[in-house]
Amino acid sequence: MPTTAPAFADATASETALRRFLHGLPGVDAVGLEARAASLGTRSIKTTAKAYAIDLAISMIDLTTLEGADTPGKVRALAAKAVNPDPTDRTTPRTAAVCVYPDMAATAVAALAGSGVKVASVATAFPAGRAALDVKLADVRDAVAAGADEIDMVIDRGAFLSGRYLKVYEEILAVKAECGTARLKVIFETGELSTYDNIRRASWLGMLAGADFIKTSTGKVGTNATPANTLLMLEAVRDFRAQTGVQIGVKPAGGIRTSKDALKFLVLVNETAGEDWLDNHWFRFGASSLLNDLLMQRQKLSTGRYSGPDYVTVD
Repeated sequence: MPTTAPAFADATASETALRRFLHGLPGVDAVGLEARAASLGTRSIKTTAKAYAIDLAISMIDLTTLEGADTPGKVRALAAKAVNPDPTDRTTPRTAAVCVYPDMAATAVAALAGSGVKVASVATAFPAGRAALDVKLADVRDAVAAGADEIDMVIDRGAFLSGRYLKVYEEILAVKAECGTARLKVIFETGELSTYDNIRRASWLGMLAGADFIKTSTGKVGTNATPANTLLMLEAVRDFRAQTGVQIGVKPAGGIRTSKDALKFLVLVNETAGEDWLDNHWFRFGASSLLNDLLMQRQKLSTGRYSGPDYVTVD
């Protein structure tokens, strides 16, 4: 079973040690955090830089459908859009991945075969995470067996909020062990963690347990990705690499719908974690509607005309 980064092995030796470590992290200056996020959000990206940033954002999308009414046909259509987002312009980048429930993973794998677009699958009783560990692990095994390249798991927020950090840590370790070669994204559901201090603690807890990515949200609650909570997580991965040499990805998810918003997040990445994270191996957007707005803005830059929503597919 994977173990934590050697530099922090003592921090995860017991519940007491883990609590001491997590509560010993510097407290978050909420006013300062939100002010910095707002300030970075005012940065303007123009002309050729904007065109580059839009293409980069497209290439970072986990194109997502996570609805009870999902069908194989819908998943295949989404996969076709991920591979060829704009049929009128074959220079448009492909998205990073298509994200689906485990029972749709095999359909997505077949539809995306040979494309280079990854298949991500939510697991561990997404989105609530309210299931026994053996059920959660079976969920992961099913997705991996179906060919998923990436697993997006949710933490047990009830355990975290009641201070049972070692339980959360051990669940992440167990899920990571079931992933095999699949990369693991750990979802905190930041809207339920209530405080920035909790988001910082969850970020470090996920990284110590072997997360390949830390992810803000499921997209299923009222508060999802925000510039401030994403900035805080970017600071965490930056500091973690500085201390361990291990690079961890970040995925804001939910509520990012416009090109303007996406470009603000890319500025956050560049100014906080740095250029090394400006790649879809290390940064993703979890989104369903963002792609359409990026495509419309891309068309406007290319043609000088705004085509409008009638010129992109409705997912």
